[in-house]
Amino acid sequence: MEKSQDTIIINTFQECMVGIFVLLIYVPSFLWMWDRWFARDSYYSHGILVPFVTAFLIWQKKDILKSIKPETSKWGLRLFFLGIAIHLLSALFRVYFSSGFSMIIVLGGLVLHFYGSKMLKELLFPISFLVFMVPLPMVVITNFSFRLKILAAQIAVMALNNMGLICVQHGSNIVMRHAHVVVEDTCSGLRSLISLMALGSIFAYGMKSTFNKKIILFLSTIPIAVITNVGRIIFLAFISEIWGTKYASGPIHELSGIIVFFGAFCLLYAVQKMVE
Repeated sequence: MEKSQDTIIINTFQECMVGIFVLLIYVPSFLWMWDRWFARDSYYSHGILVPFVTAFLIWQKKDILKSIKPETSKWGLRLFFLGIAIHLLSALFRVYFSSGFSMIIVLGGLVLHFYGSKMLKELLFPISFLVFMVPLPMVVITNFSFRLKILAAQIAVMALNNMGLICVQHGSNIVMRHAHVVVEDTCSGLRSLISLMALGSIFAYGMKSTFNKKIILFLSTIPIAVITNVGRIIFLAFISEIWGTKYASGPIHELSGIIVFFGAFCLLYAVQKMVE
C-alpha cells in the first residue's frame, strides 16, 4: 500500500512538472491569442470562454473519468514530442496559430501517456474544442471575410429585388434609389460563422444520435450563419432606404447583430430537433 502511495505521489509530481513546463513554453502563444481575442473588431472575442467550456465539459465527465484505470500508451510521448516539435518550429518563425494548434496535440499526447487511450477517448472532444480559441492567420481571415461579404451582398441584392426594392450590387456595396449599404468585413458573417460553429459542435456533441446526424448538425451552422447574416443585411437595407442610412447605424446596427445571433441559435436548435 505504501509503495502504491509513493507511486501516486511520483506520478502526480511528474504530471505537475510537465504541466508547468508546457504552460511556460506556450506563454508567447497565449499572449498572442490574448491580443487577438481582445483586438478591435475581433473575430475571436469568444476565445477567452473556450478553455472554461472545455473545463466544464471535463467536469461533467468526472464520474466516468474516475472509473477509468490509468494506463500508459507508447503513442503518448510520440504525440507529445510531435506537438512540441511543431511548437518550436512555429516559435522559430513566429507562426503562432500553428503553435496554438500544436498545444492540442501536446495535451492529447500527455493524456495518452499518463492515463491511456480510454481516457483520451472520453476527453477527445473537450480537448479538440480548444481549436476554437486559436485564431486563424489574418490573411486567411481576410480572404474568407471578403468572399463571404461578396456572397452575402449577392444574395441580399437578389432577395431585395424580388421584394420590390430595386437595387444593384457594386462589389460589397448595395446601391438603392435613395441610399446604399456597404457590407464591411465585420459584417461579412465570418464572426458569426466561427462562433456558431463552436456552438454547433457543442450541440452535436451533446446530441444523443448517430455520428452522421451529428456531422449534419455541425455542418448546418454554415448555411445558417450565411442566411441569418443575409437577413441582417436586408433588414439594414430596408431601414436605410425608408428612413435613411443614419438610422441603420449605431444602436440599430448593434441590436441587429444580437438578434441575428439569437435567430441563428434558434435555427440551430430547430435543426437539432429535426435530425435527432
